Amino acid sequence: MQTTVTYLFDPLCGWCYGASPAIQQLGLHPGVTLALAPTGLFAGAGRVLDAAFADYAWSNDQRIAKLTGQRFTDDYRHNVLDRHGSRFDSTATTLALTAVSLSAPLRELETLKALQEARYVQGLDTCDVAVVEKLLRDQGLATAADRLAASDAELLAANAARIQKAQAMMQTFAAQGVPALVVADDSGSRLLRGDALYGSVDSLMDHIAVG
Repeated sequence: MQTTVTYLFDPLCGWCYGASPAIQQLGLHPGVTLALAPTGLFAGAGRVLDAAFADYAWSNDQRIAKLTGQRFTDDYRHNVLDRHGSRFDSTATTLALTAVSLSAPLRELETLKALQEARYVQGLDTCDVAVVEKLLRDQGLATAADRLAASDAELLAANAARIQKAQAMMQTFAAQGVPALVVADDSGSRLLRGDALYGSVDSLMDHIAVG
């Protein structure tokens, strides 16, 4: 039986960005079917960046960088975190991923990586729909970009359904946050906490029990 791993995440979650190398490799494993499940954790929350939140985020980001080796650049700090009054909302990136899942599903995982790096490395405001739309076009994902710009009814419904399914899965498995994995194989389904994503890939595969 093919092992199915559902990845519970939010595109604006720094710890999920820290897990990106492991997730990208997991997506390439021949014995694993990886399903992306955005939880909507930071979507539509109405939070805006202020000095206190920016300082908290940067401090947390440094912990993630030390643990995982992922880059959080000065461009990100100055152009994103220091833009006090700007939104902290994952609606645009979550919708973008759903748009890709509808039009080019095999490219959703690479799109997630591109969106994360656009923010944390390039210092782009991925809470801005126009920025995310351009990123999709730059990736050659014009159909997804068009759908994001239009926010058509099918896209909105599909996005809401994905978030609802992910949140139900978190509740079912008592997941305390993201990132997290739900592993389904011959022995049933079980939750794998995000800690497993910050070690070696071999260790991760041992946790998943894929040969």
